[in-house]
Amino acid sequence: MDGIDAVLVSFADSSVDIRATHSASYPPNVKTALLAAIREPLDVALDSSGELDRTVGEHFRDAALAVMHKSGVAGQDIVAIGSHGQTLRHQPNVTEPYSLQIGNAGIIAAGTNATTVTNFREADIAAGGQGAPLVPPFHQWLFAAGISNRVIVNIGGIANITVLPADGSDVIGFDTGPGNGLMDVWISRQLGKPFDPQGEWSASGTPVESLLADFSDDAYFRLSPPKSTGFEHFNPKWLQKFAIDHLGAADVQATLCELSAATIADAINNHATDTQEVFVCGGGVHNAELMRRLQAHLTATSVASTAAVGLDPDWIEATAFAWLAMRTMQGRTGNLPSVTGASYKVVLGDIHSP
Repeated sequence: MDGIDAVLVSFADSSVDIRATHSASYPPNVKTALLAAIREPLDVALDSSGELDRTVGEHFRDAALAVMHKSGVAGQDIVAIGSHGQTLRHQPNVTEPYSLQIGNAGIIAAGTNATTVTNFREADIAAGGQGAPLVPPFHQWLFAAGISNRVIVNIGGIANITVLPADGSDVIGFDTGPGNGLMDVWISRQLGKPFDPQGEWSASGTPVESLLADFSDDAYFRLSPPKSTGFEHFNPKWLQKFAIDHLGAADVQATLCELSAATIADAINNHATDTQEVFVCGGGVHNAELMRRLQAHLTATSVASTAAVGLDPDWIEATAFAWLAMRTMQGRTGNLPSVTGASYKVVLGDIHSP
């Protein structure tokens, strides 16, 4: 929820050409409304949800138009826009599993004059999967070089890994737990900042071992994959369960940073024991302290940005959903059952014509 990332991209057989990029923040009132809808879903009126769906769709449309303008490409020249949507709720483990993303696709399609693909998760959930993570197939397509055992780590609010074995065996991937999300919550509460630039505040503190042990005792970390999680679980209410107000605020931030690094590293050590290379994307790659701690846990493995293997870490998520939209338009499957737990491969997404 830091903002909206848009790319204009073309694909060859095994390469990506990013023609233009654009990033925009949500207006403060929209971000506040989205956060309220996620934190207290039972308090959000149906009308408010409908209005948010439209508002987010308008902002997505404007981001698409901005990146089109930068590149001089018109809507009729675009095969499709892939819109992940803004997740309000991801509940893959309830009796009636679902995943809800908003951002009205009709508004995007009409405003850009381009076919728009959205609602990527539901088809995988209908096939018995978690509906997440969906980026590992793109990681496999782009980064599985067959020369080393690689892991791609995406660190957004939640962190996830994609394990790419050099021998071509099944790819696995899953959410490891919190990435930047809890650190963002804590620094916002304590310092009024949206995030910790470069992890400087984390670096100024010292992890509290007893608190780290309490954090790490969460049942999610003991689940076997396939698994996925989100802000529904690791959120401000989750933090409130722990006695932290008497501790140094910077020490709590350092502990949250260590939690993210340690759980990512544990996931790699437990499920990708022969890893030789780790490449990181997402906003967490800019958190120098988080990257330092991750490397400290993975002493036998190199840790670098995905820029080292050809794609800017800030644009991988947006590019991945362009790739998934391409697969949808081609009538090709977009999920990996070995990742999501689905019973079979499916074509993902709903297609909206302008």
